[in-house]
Amino acid sequence: MNIHPTAIIEAGAELADDVQVGPYSVIGPKVSIGAGSTIGPHVVITGRTTLGENNRIFQFSSLGEIPQDKKFEDDDTELVIGDGNTVREFCTFNTGTVQGGGVTRIGDDNWIMAYVHVAHDCVIGNHTIFANNASLAGHVTVGDHAILGGFALIHQFCEIGEHAFISFASHVNQSVPPYVTVSGEKANVKGINTEGLKRRGYTPEQIRNIRRAYRTLYRSGLSLDEARETLQEIAKDAEEIRLMVEFLSHVERGIIR
Repeated sequence: MNIHPTAIIEAGAELADDVQVGPYSVIGPKVSIGAGSTIGPHVVITGRTTLGENNRIFQFSSLGEIPQDKKFEDDDTELVIGDGNTVREFCTFNTGTVQGGGVTRIGDDNWIMAYVHVAHDCVIGNHTIFANNASLAGHVTVGDHAILGGFALIHQFCEIGEHAFISFASHVNQSVPPYVTVSGEKANVKGINTEGLKRRGYTPEQIRNIRRAYRTLYRSGLSLDEARETLQEIAKDAEEIRLMVEFLSHVERGIIR
């Protein structure tokens, strides 16, 4: 273990033997940090916070602080972070609330740039990218491989589907289905995330199927219920469309349409 002499590791904290902690960082008594992780200088990790293995936390980040929620009453809630995440400078991740299930959860291999805020009870999947100053309000869900541009703002209880792309400075106040790109200050749909899908190995046929599904949902003139039924038929022969069907079957806050 490589702990700078000015760092404070409170009694009860559990750090793997090879964890590195930089100058003036503070690790609270209910924190657990897995092997291969590096905590930079001036980082505060508090609350009931668990970090998996091989995470890199840059300077001045605050992880595990209590929610910015007036209903919070010193409940013993959690922040759980998986493996292989990069968290850049000045990020703030809060623990959950009892009303939201008690856990804020971040998955594996996420690339989170400076000044990103993840509020209470959010759930972030794997392999996402959050550009500088992207912010999630409470109870937001972000699917695998989603990308949020700089200064993107996501309203509470919204869901961002897998492989979705949220452009720079977009204000998102309804959910965004998988594969869909939105942009504009008041976010509007612009198409599908074609380049992202190509990079992740989607075949031309799969991308054609996704484009067909997008046209069904956004360009056909069908009602949302009618579009759902049509997508269910498409999904019988196109596995990749099941993501959209499942998303539309449970999303609560309505979709950008």
